[in-house]
Amino acid sequence: MTRPRVLLADDHRMVAEGLKGLLAEEFELVGIVEDGRAMVAAASKLRPDLIVADISMPQMNGLDALAHLKRDNPVVRVVFLTMHRDAAYARRALEAGASGFVLKHSAPAELVLALRAALQGRTFITPDLAAEVFRTAKEKDNDPLAALTPRQREVLQLLAEGKSAKEIAAALDLSARTVEFHKYTLMDALGMENSAELIRFAVKHGLVP
Repeated sequence: MTRPRVLLADDHRMVAEGLKGLLAEEFELVGIVEDGRAMVAAASKLRPDLIVADISMPQMNGLDALAHLKRDNPVVRVVFLTMHRDAAYARRALEAGASGFVLKHSAPAELVLALRAALQGRTFITPDLAAEVFRTAKEKDNDPLAALTPRQREVLQLLAEGKSAKEIAAALDLSARTVEFHKYTLMDALGMENSAELIRFAVKHGLVP
């Protein structure tokens, strides 16, 4: 019997290596990548049945990587495995089209349950957060990240990772002038006055590891 093919995306190599043993009996591991851009490229090339991804990853966070994948393959199944216990992250993951949201401190069996549910077209949210996630959508209105475009979040993440405007432009295939425009519209949208405040915001909201 053919086992479901899984791609792992996590910048903590030890976590990824630990997951290999957990999934080996039931799933076929087709690759391990360590950042969001590599996840998008590997998913497009390997076409796995499932992707297990962290949210906070270099280059591009997991949520924005999922948005990229959904444009190319609307039925892609991504289960997030993350340290982020805030229900706002789980809510954003669901809105982006995630098939599951599991906390890293949860029992390993939860991840397997989430992957099985995803294969059946169902959504799995870790019980620790499920009630809070579905109780109300009020927090979404207070989520400043929800007001940003995917491109703005990409620029913000790379800026927070210490990239220059020229480096960001090369990574996103933009002009440096366009990157600067995005930076100033971000400051305006978030009510901030300089790059340092933008970086602190990005760290606070989990856009960088």
